[in-house]
Amino acid sequence: MTERAVPFHCPYCGEEDLRPHDGAHGAWECRACLRAFSLKFIGLLRPGLRGDPS
Repeated sequence: MTERAVPFHCPYCGEEDLRPHDGAHGAWECRACLRAFSLKFIGLLRPGLRGDPS
């Protein structure tokens, strides 16, 4: 796993024109829809944790 993962698409409009926002950790801005958002990695789920049949 990489230390810093980059989003490929804006979660609001789906465009790919994303750039880091003001140097804040995990903050991104979309140049297409002019929205700023942040992403946070919470953790990994174990298989079967939610009652999945697999």
